[in-house]
Amino acid sequence: MRASAEKVRQIRDRAAETAAGSATVAEWEIAVLHRDHRSGDGACVRATWFKVAPGQVGRCLDLYRESVLPALEDLQGFCSASLLIDRSSSRAVSSATFDSREAMDRNREAARSLRTTRLRELGADQIDVGEFELAIAHLRVPELT
Repeated sequence: MRASAEKVRQIRDRAAETAAGSATVAEWEIAVLHRDHRSGDGACVRATWFKVAPGQVGRCLDLYRESVLPALEDLQGFCSASLLIDRSSSRAVSSATFDSREAMDRNREAARSLRTTRLRELGADQIDVGEFELAIAHLRVPELT
């Protein structure tokens, strides 16, 4: 990752310029990755950014694996989920991919309830939630559960 930083920086800067925007770089660890099945055209992602108390990252990983993943798998149209963490800041982002916008929309309330309950159990602070179309799928990352 670090060996390619300069080449990637050039590509990133060109992309930001093309989009008339700016880029921010942050390094995140892929802590958990689970795929139920491959996503197809029209797939969408719900991402939740949150901050855990210092020293609670391990507990966060356990809760995600033992409680969040099984609950996500029960949602109709679920494709995959991941948890990325930045240990230095105790920040994390959870993403859940669904087969379609409609599937993601149908599960919005169940996902909100799951998120509220699990963040409360963890004592974590929600930073943001976003819903997106999935632009790039099938990254070559092994299953990490």
